[in-house]
Amino acid sequence: MKKLILCLAVMMLGIVGAIAQTKNGGISEDMLGRIRQGYQGTPEQKAVKNALASNSISALAINGENLAMIDTHFSDIVKTKGITDQKSSGRCWLFTGLNVLRAKMIDKYDLPGMEFSQNYNSFYDLLEKSNLFLQAIIDTRDLALEDRKVDWLIKNPIGDGGQFTGVSNLIMKYGVVPKEAMPETYQSNNTSGMLNILRQKLREYALELRAMKPAQTAARKEAMLSEIYRILVECVGVPPTEFEWTRYDKQGNVVSKKMYTPKSFYDEYIGEDLEGNYIMVMNDPSREYGKVYEIQYDRHVYDGENWVYLNLPIERVKEMAIASIKDNTALYFSCDVNKYINSSLGTLDLANIDYESLFDTEFPMNKRERVQTFASGSSHAMTLIAVDLDENEQPKKWMVENSWGASSGYRGNLIMTDEWFEEYMFRLVVEKKYVPADLMKMLDQKPIMLPAWDPMFAPEE
Repeated sequence: MKKLILCLAVMMLGIVGAIAQTKNGGISEDMLGRIRQGYQGTPEQKAVKNALASNSISALAINGENLAMIDTHFSDIVKTKGITDQKSSGRCWLFTGLNVLRAKMIDKYDLPGMEFSQNYNSFYDLLEKSNLFLQAIIDTRDLALEDRKVDWLIKNPIGDGGQFTGVSNLIMKYGVVPKEAMPETYQSNNTSGMLNILRQKLREYALELRAMKPAQTAARKEAMLSEIYRILVECVGVPPTEFEWTRYDKQGNVVSKKMYTPKSFYDEYIGEDLEGNYIMVMNDPSREYGKVYEIQYDRHVYDGENWVYLNLPIERVKEMAIASIKDNTALYFSCDVNKYINSSLGTLDLANIDYESLFDTEFPMNKRERVQTFASGSSHAMTLIAVDLDENEQPKKWMVENSWGASSGYRGNLIMTDEWFEEYMFRLVVEKKYVPADLMKMLDQKPIMLPAWDPMFAPEE
């Protein structure tokens, strides 16, 4: 009994101590008084307060001394035609990958222009992602619902964002079709409603599969996918298995007219191995350079491969980007696009936005610190098409072809300073022929596996 009383006394002391610590860490009345004194209500502070009451922070933070348009001359630029528009969807990764291939096809066949059907590939992307999710649920059915992996899966059953992994896996499996063979619909251009329905169904299916006997799951999964397929068809149309396409020259004359399957169309007009001919590099100063990283579930197709990333100093990334552009080859490029953007001018420039003057404070974090604290990461993919080099062959600025329509930015493009490139560029997909031998050797090492929830590898939208 005495021991019990002693234990209770010790516990009470611990609780009292914990409460005392909590109270000591709170905002006391004296502290609040001192904090309040920090705001003096000067005329300058009142002016800022009044302005912020009826204007957006981004508008007020625009640096009025940096409104002159950046020089639009580029020493090296990839030949391409036309600007695409992903509308209200998160398919930037797909538009970017197809735009890289489109530029090659336009140049090779001297076409007046052309566009691949993003809707076709996104149909199979959502079907494959549904299967990836359902099979992952089956594979993890022995883990508790509260397990970190299962929890992540349930929270992220499907979305229309992605990586170049999806471009390579999907195209090599399903081919491509021209836009006229499967045009966009309201739902493909505005994906949020459709995705909410799919997420609801997949989460419902997940609970059902986890409760089933293992021998029953394969057949039930197929039936679930049949229902997903039907929903997709109703939303975005039936993906064609064959189609007729007429090729014209720049004068409008018919060059050829024939029937294709999606795979035969790809083989004839592109015909390269996307899964074996490209590497992805990244610049993440929060992790060791010269190492290869693999991200769990960083694929769009269950039977595909997780993509691997070679982490490199920014100078090595630039080296390959310049070599590719000089050879008239566009690149898949991803970055933190919303940082220091002037949308009306179409520029990405550290001098575009002046939060420091607006709020009379400093924002001193570097790229490594921003990544570590979730303040920055790759959010958007675009097609890198141009670089402007000085007399010493050093880059001054870059240009990307965006997928926000021809009226956005600078004629549908964004121009970035080299300083912005260094701070907010993250990933680049490069053809192997532009990769130096010493970097290719680094790819032989065993990748370091990172979890699917790693902050650097959120899907690009």
